[in-house]
Amino acid sequence: MKRRSLLLGGLAVTAPLLTPTPAEAADTRRSTATPEGPLTNLDHLDFLRQDVTPPDQQGHTTYRLADTPDVGVLWTYAEPGPDGAFRRVGGGAYDPDTDTWGQGAYNADDISRAAVVYLRHWRQTGAATSRNAAYQLLRGLTYLQTADGPYAGNVVLWMQPDGTLNPSAEPKELPDPSDSDASYWLARTIWALGEGYAAFRDTDPDFAGFLRDRLDLAIAAVQRQVLVRHGQWQIIDGDRTPAWLIVDGADATAEAVLGLAAYVEAGGGATARRALRQLAEGIAALADGGVREWPFGSVRPWALSRSVWHGWGAQMPAALARAAQALDDRTLLGPAVTDSAVFTPWLLTSGGPDNGRLPTRTDRTQIAYGVDSRVQSLLAVADATGRSGFAQLAALTAAWYFGANPARTPGYDPHTGRAIDGINGDGQVNRNSGAESTIHTLLSMLALDARPGLAALAHHTEIVERVGTVTLEAEDGSPQGGATVVTPPSAWTGESLISGSYVDLPAGAGLRWQLPPADQPRLVLPVVDLRPGVPARTVWHSDAGPLGEVDHARVGAQGNSPAPGALLPVTLPRELAAHATELTAQAAAGNRATVDAVMLEPLVSRLTLAGDGHRTTLLRSAARASQTAQVTAGGTGPATVEVYDAAGALHSRHTSTATQLRVTVLPGGFTLVRR
Repeated sequence: MKRRSLLLGGLAVTAPLLTPTPAEAADTRRSTATPEGPLTNLDHLDFLRQDVTPPDQQGHTTYRLADTPDVGVLWTYAEPGPDGAFRRVGGGAYDPDTDTWGQGAYNADDISRAAVVYLRHWRQTGAATSRNAAYQLLRGLTYLQTADGPYAGNVVLWMQPDGTLNPSAEPKELPDPSDSDASYWLARTIWALGEGYAAFRDTDPDFAGFLRDRLDLAIAAVQRQVLVRHGQWQIIDGDRTPAWLIVDGADATAEAVLGLAAYVEAGGGATARRALRQLAEGIAALADGGVREWPFGSVRPWALSRSVWHGWGAQMPAALARAAQALDDRTLLGPAVTDSAVFTPWLLTSGGPDNGRLPTRTDRTQIAYGVDSRVQSLLAVADATGRSGFAQLAALTAAWYFGANPARTPGYDPHTGRAIDGINGDGQVNRNSGAESTIHTLLSMLALDARPGLAALAHHTEIVERVGTVTLEAEDGSPQGGATVVTPPSAWTGESLISGSYVDLPAGAGLRWQLPPADQPRLVLPVVDLRPGVPARTVWHSDAGPLGEVDHARVGAQGNSPAPGALLPVTLPRELAAHATELTAQAAAGNRATVDAVMLEPLVSRLTLAGDGHRTTLLRSAARASQTAQVTAGGTGPATVEVYDAAGALHSRHTSTATQLRVTVLPGGFTLVRR
């Protein structure tokens, strides 16, 4: 499971993308109307569950295995057959002679997260069936955990259909063997064990004690493999980043923090508190950018790149919010608030929770894991701060499940409990319904069921308007004076993703773009390859005047970055006038300059969603001063206008019966208009 191959949450989805016929799409729209009663339907997740009796395997046992030799596991994928019925599928190539998969049938990543679903459903509804399912899955998960020896506390990722462990999967994943070091699946095991202990502590103290022992074993593994570096920093293209994150990821570490926070709140001791604080500090250290600069106030997911943000696993704000509450430390909330109030409105207005902003929208696939990560983060920050605007942003994000997505089709069917496996950037829908997508969709549905008002707000099925980032590819500009389009053999640099091709500009060469029309000023962010010690400079103009320069050597030493240089958006000092029609770049004297793309950011971006007779508009500001914008408030009845500042604090609220509204958007803040 390689860290930056941009697999979907760590597991490669191998099933094909399927595009529905118009009739199928119509059937889906009819079947996914909001049901009477809860949105959460566990039927499909139940279908993926399996009991298996593993053979004796050194170092692996679980709670009362002698008394109950079968343990709970979960199939990895599910795909529809010609008759529409789903079949369960493992990972990698299947060998029918041995009934084995190249990877396995079941994996710790999904077993752990499914356990969280059942735990939360049990605690939210009191359902004994969910309690029992969580109990069995936690037994299966702890069987996958290595209980002794040099790898004690780590977790084997894959299991075959007969219960045999497969620590070295094909294709190879890192670490190999999968229990030889810290990993995503160790982090997710901590998540499940922490929430499991909190849930069973009072109802089954004996089982809770077993979970506590296994959680302490996992924490010990994190201490010796990760936290032994606490306080050590590494240099990434001149930026100082923490060296004590699980697999160098704030994303993986965040999921461990969710479990540690639950454990600490349920009485976990000093060792757990210390690990929680240290890991949360590492996550917070990856907060970066601002209202006008990449990555726009987000908490970056990967410590080894300044260029990467991805939707899947991006629960960093949720982790910081939960840690702040568990440790009673409000200082951890700052980065989570900025990510929620500044970055997420930019993300929503610029296209949604893509798999990869690397740094441009080079992987526009959207999956439930990415959507849910934003939903959970916004709700956690709303709970920690008491600021309702974050909860409303969570509802707008969750509208993805009901049709407000690039495919304009529901991503979840509450009548069957099935979720789609994703939507490609071109709108193609993956109609498979694997474990990861099902799990994270259900986590979102549980959150909405707990907040009926937000569930109603989330039920928007149509994207009416989106005005956000426009990306001009360098290769689409008109080359001048020796500018050359270069298509690299691989777009992946080791730390970022080139958006197709780039343009090489020797001294004196240039590029010229015809600009799409705009009714407001825009920020200009050339996406360029910065190289330390290699003097190169580009000068940028529009037909309305000069915009500024980019120093292509303005980046620090490579350090531990996987690749030399950094592909980064650089905000020009002057804004592009609304009436400008042409943009030019010219390389000044010096070395060759590399330009990948140009991002144009409106000072006020917007997203309008509609459905069930309601309409909601989100406005996001990148301006230094307050702006006014006109909004068409469709529907009937009074419209509610709420104005929030750059920290998500409510500044003003009023209602209006007018159809055309002039509303204020504060500097760096966001405004919501609902009718």
